[in-house]
Amino acid sequence: MAPVFPRMRWVALLWLAIWVPAYGHVWGWANFLHICDVAVILTGIGLWRGDALLLSSQAVSSIVADLAWCADAAWRLFFGRHLVGGTEYMWDARFPLWVRLLSLFHAFLPVLLLWALHRVGYDRRGWLVQSALAALLLVISRFFGATINLNYAFVDPLFHRSWGPPPVHLAIIFWGMIALIYWPTHLALAKFFPQRG
Repeated sequence: MAPVFPRMRWVALLWLAIWVPAYGHVWGWANFLHICDVAVILTGIGLWRGDALLLSSQAVSSIVADLAWCADAAWRLFFGRHLVGGTEYMWDARFPLWVRLLSLFHAFLPVLLLWALHRVGYDRRGWLVQSALAALLLVISRFFGATINLNYAFVDPLFHRSWGPPPVHLAIIFWGMIALIYWPTHLALAKFFPQRG
């Protein structure tokens, strides 16, 4: 059977071949536990396999979050301060500029995912898969300490505070992601894209 994405699958493979070693070398391999970085890898696999479920799960995760990343980066670029934070590293000269620029995947990934879903359809199980993955990543993130604050497992991104003991904080972050990002995105994708799964 012919691949669903005959050209884009090779572009995705080339991107991962450049992006993974560069990110791993500069920011360390723990960086790949960020939900947004997991999304890049799973999107690449989804494009290679033409997998609607994988692509749907990452669309649920990435579209809103990446738009927020873009808004924060643009706000910093034009107004000199961050809107909500999360893109501070883009202005940190300790890291090579070309590696920082690889983070512009945040600007392209939502468009790529919407295009891919137009081709393969939206699998309504995507938000469940992504929710389970996010829960797992949040728990793992607690083992990497508050200094890194992977996936906001210690301090939330909006109020910049911890919400009680670890289980309580993780539950608030988890349900916040579902309520503010995953479920609304799921509803929008289910409405506007053909159904799969």
